[in-house]
Amino acid sequence: MIQLNYKKYGSGNHTLIIIHGFLGSLDNWHTLATRWGESGIQVYSLDMRNHGRSPHTDTHRIDDMVQDIVYFMQQQQISTATLLGHSMGGKVAMQCALTHPSLAEKLIVADMAPREYRHGHDDVFTAIHHVDLSNVQSRREAEEAMKPYLGDFGTRQFILKNLDRTESGQYCWKFNLGTLYRDYEEILKSIDSATAYTKPVLFLKGELSLYIKDSDIDQIHRLFPLAQVLSVPQAGHWLHAEQPEIFFRHVHDFVTY
Repeated sequence: MIQLNYKKYGSGNHTLIIIHGFLGSLDNWHTLATRWGESGIQVYSLDMRNHGRSPHTDTHRIDDMVQDIVYFMQQQQISTATLLGHSMGGKVAMQCALTHPSLAEKLIVADMAPREYRHGHDDVFTAIHHVDLSNVQSRREAEEAMKPYLGDFGTRQFILKNLDRTESGQYCWKFNLGTLYRDYEEILKSIDSATAYTKPVLFLKGELSLYIKDSDIDQIHRLFPLAQVLSVPQAGHWLHAEQPEIFFRHVHDFVTY
């Protein structure tokens, strides 16, 4: 376990811990975290290991990240909280709730099921590997290097948020590309448990996304018998960015009811 970088927002009787997705960071959640913090919820937004400004490690497994969450809560003296995880973070949040149910008062999973997934980032990795950081002079040059391999503008902009400068002025990635590439299979694995998590759970799926399918519902209810599964209209996998107002309200109401 390691000490995660985090940012705290607001205060109140309810505590929400945000766990971002693969190649993301706490910065992706700043606007929503600010609003939840202003609404009377104490929010902690985390950089997961090998992401953002948290330490780089030699492994990137779901169980590792669960232990990081447990350690974070111990360090912050948080006895219980609602866990909100998107994509990779959704798997971490699910596994944490199943293995440490006393720490998770409630659980919110954004567009992720507990099943095993196929590769979905091959084009992203190819694009990133074609950015020559020793020669790139601007973000524009980095984007141009990625464009032939990653056609989606929004995804390129998402990746470019991870581009940083060293003290010498050379560009570098905030994420730990080597470990994330090598251990990518680890975050695709299914979540399972011999015992169910029997507290309130909210699954939010993008209407236009295929990450949660009808065939996933039985497994979701086996592990999370009290789970609600709600669809966010006109949203894909990035439902919190595409429909922020709807997403804000669903999370706020679920945390505070």
